[in-house]
Formats: sequence, structure tokens, C-alpha cells
Amino acid sequence: MIADVLAQTTQKMARAVEVAKEDFATIRTGRANPALFQKILVSYYGTPTPLGQLAAFQNQEARTIVITPYDKGALKDIEQAIRDTPNLGAQPTNDGSLVRVTLPELTEERRKEFVKVVRAKAEDARVTVRNLRRKSKDELDALKAEVGDDEVARAEKELEALTKSHVDAIDDALKRKETELLEV
Repeated sequence: MIADVLAQTTQKMARAVEVAKEDFATIRTGRANPALFQKILVSYYGTPTPLGQLAAFQNQEARTIVITPYDKGALKDIEQAIRDTPNLGAQPTNDGSLVRVTLPELTEERRKEFVKVVRAKAEDARVTVRNLRRKSKDELDALKAEVGDDEVARAEKELEALTKSHVDAIDDALKRKETELLEV
């Protein structure tokens, strides 16, 4: 029982770290990266759909991405969704068969704004990990009558070590992304 609780918690915490890393990838650095566009939601026939499911991406130059939609009828919706994305600052152009997005140069001020956004995403991930720890601790406390105080105490120490390792992984990813963002 205790092993099941710890295994589920480990799996969920690892997923929280992966989500944080995916979120960091959507924050742009100096180069255009298709990951910036993957999670943009496009109103496709009235349904919010991730852009990654609607189109193929190509890096043409360091700051230019070419988006080729699978359905040409979605061109205007894709263009509008990119234009409405706040952290991108990009102006897409539509030539009838594809969308070309040129990202502006990052200024020092904009880089610092992105660092703040990344730090907020990292804090959200840490909170998620801590909430998972709290939920697992409650589950372990409920098992005290069945397995005993010593086993639960040992499991709680293991849970704390798990939490620390996952929070450290988030912090490491944050440091790498900050360095990447502030590099000119």
C-alpha cells in the first residue's frame, strides 16, 4: 500500500517536472523555435485546438518560422491566434497557403520580462509538487492504523526526499532557461 502511494506520487511529480520543462520551451529565446507555437490554441471550427495538431512547422531562418496548415481553411484562424498570443510579439503574414512568422529581436527589457514569466511557471510547478506531497502525506496518514507508525514515518521521509529531488529538478531547469534567456 505504501509502495503504491509512493510510486503514484513519484510518477505524478515526474510529470509535473516534465510539464514545467515543456512550459519553459514555449518561452522564446533569441531563436525561433517550433515549440513556441505548439500550445497556441486556435479556434478550429469553434473548438480550441493546439496549433501543433493543425500544421507543420519549418525553421527558415534564425527568427522566422513557416507554418503550413494541413487544412488551408484554417489559415486565418491560425494567423489570428498567433497575433493574439501575448508573449510572442510576432506579426504573422499569410500568403494564401502558409503563414510566415518573423519574431522581433529581443531587447534587454523583454528578456527580463521573460525571466519573470519563467520564474512564475517554475513556482507553479513547485506548488504542484508540494500539493502532491501533501495529498500523499494525507494518504499515508490514513494508512497508519493498518501498517503502523514506524512504516508511515519511514515513508514520509522517503516522500520528503522525493519532493526535494523533484523541486531541485525544476530549479535546475529554471537556471538553464534563465541563462539561455539572458544570453545575448
